[in-house]
This record gives sequence, C-alpha cells and structure tokens, in this order.
Amino acid sequence: MAHTFQVTVDCTDPHPLADWWAEALGWRREPSDEAFIRRMVAEGHASGSDTTTHRGELVWAEGAAIVHPDGTMPRMLFQRVPEAKTVKNRVHLDLRVAPADVEAEVARLVAAGATELHRASQGPHRWVTLADPEGNELCVS
Repeated sequence: MAHTFQVTVDCTDPHPLADWWAEALGWRREPSDEAFIRRMVAEGHASGSDTTTHRGELVWAEGAAIVHPDGTMPRMLFQRVPEAKTVKNRVHLDLRVAPADVEAEVARLVAAGATELHRASQGPHRWVTLADPEGNELCVS
C-alpha cells in the first residue's frame, strides 16, 4: 500500500521558521489561499484571530508549509505550539551535499541564523550538527 506523509515541525513562530527552512533547502513557501481564508472567516468557521499577515499575505496564524519546487518531496509543515523546544529532537533532517561542499553549506546556514552544535564522525562518514533559529537540530553531511 502506498503512503504519503509530511514532516511536521513544532515551533513558536511558524512563518519565519518556514521562511528559514525554505531558504535552507532551496524550497518555496506553499502559497496561501487568501480567498478561502476570508470565506472561512466570513462564514464563521474561523475568526480573524485565526489569521495573521506575513510578508503582506493573509495566512493562517497557526502554521506555514514549504514544498519542494517540483512537488516530488514530502511537504514540511511548521505548526505553532505554546512551549519552546527544551530537549534534543528525536527526529531531525540530514541535509546531504557533496563532501567538498559541507563547509560552505555549514557557513551558509550559520550566516542565515543556524547555530553549530558539534561535529562528529563514524568511520568514513562525517557530519556537522546545527540548530535552526528555534533550536531544532539538523545535520549537514
């Protein structure tokens, strides 16, 4: 049986974090359906407090999604939760680049707001563990 899935990231501020990850991965934000949002509010299925404006666009306040440019990868959803991250992630993304590009990719992500946490290796495999602007771990290898 075929299954599809999305990767969901809990966060305190979904729209800026979705922007950060879209830039990090070279993906794009999923477009907002402003007409649908306005209709849901007008019909009483949602309230104005369920929405916000991000970069001039009416969006749902509780979440933002990014998608691969050609739609071949699972969607990533960033959803608002009330608490900040406090412990190590049980699941994280590994961003794989050519071995010669690891240092440049780490530098790019750190310049964009990531924090380098540590470097590790196992046999011939090497990776750098970073944290995104809200502290979620990711590895570059």
